[in-house]
Amino acid sequence: MTATRPAPCSPGRPAGRTVRLPRHRLRRLRRTPALRNLVRETRLHPQMLVAPVFVRPGRGLREDIASLPGVQRVSPDEAVRDAERYAALGLGGVILFGLPEAKDDEGSGAWIDEGIVQQALRELRRADLPLVLIADTCLCEYTSHGHCGPLAEGQVDNDRALAALARTAAAQAQAGADIVAPSAMMDGQVAAIRQALDETGNGATAVMAYAAKAASAFYGPFREAADSAPSVGDRRAYQLDPANRHEALREMALDVEEGADILLVKPALPQLDLVAEARSRWDLPVAAYQVSGEYAMLAAAAERGWLDGPRATLETLTGIVRAGAGIVITYAAADVARWLRDPRAI
Repeated sequence: MTATRPAPCSPGRPAGRTVRLPRHRLRRLRRTPALRNLVRETRLHPQMLVAPVFVRPGRGLREDIASLPGVQRVSPDEAVRDAERYAALGLGGVILFGLPEAKDDEGSGAWIDEGIVQQALRELRRADLPLVLIADTCLCEYTSHGHCGPLAEGQVDNDRALAALARTAAAQAQAGADIVAPSAMMDGQVAAIRQALDETGNGATAVMAYAAKAASAFYGPFREAADSAPSVGDRRAYQLDPANRHEALREMALDVEEGADILLVKPALPQLDLVAEARSRWDLPVAAYQVSGEYAMLAAAAERGWLDGPRATLETLTGIVRAGAGIVITYAAADVARWLRDPRAI
């Protein structure tokens, strides 16, 4: 029964009028930090975070990336140093992107034995760190034209790209990748890669499919970091139209059918509905990529004092996990791990 009590007399209110008091008081469990922590439904943990690493040739090299504050291009030996730090923070893994010494029309630097990602993978494997090693499997960083496969009459040749992606994935697995992550959005890429891995004795290597990768405006800083902007045209002929939810779900269903072990949605925040759909429809791990533009927006606003950077970052990542992601790739991974370890430092 709802309690009532006489309302105090005030101007304009008749004496003796009663106020209906709430029976359910949800604020009881919000009263103190300890109570809020106890009943929190969605929890971030460092082990669910993956840090991107941009590797370039050389030794002892670090280069700042202007549009990604706090992120650097590093040589393989420095990538090991960063990975040691990430392991100490309890992160789940790293994902490697390569900047080759030279590029060509086919993107052959992606699959050669001495390719930059393969070099870094071997050094990281020797370090024997408790991190999952993920290799981004694409050609855009290695082609002279910046597209995700060889061109034919100005368009990416899907089937030639499949052969190159399969070869790249096998080389990455042989060098030590635990997971290969095809991001080219070529039709049939997961099946081609799964077959190549199995045939080369790398059947234990998992495939994390960029299953719903939109042709997004949020990739700009990444393209500076990886030197992968297309020199002609754009990638809308093979990446998803951000407006097409049903097409995205069809892409995910095809990747599941072709043998994907993990489904990845990219970018994360503009596609939280797809993260939630993936989680509800398939019994596979679901990953989401908080991409460079998402990170750069938060970093830029925080630098100008327009918002509280740590709180805003944690809130966005919590929203991604609440939607259904169990793995989150984010440039803020190391910072978030520190904040989670000691919230008082925020």
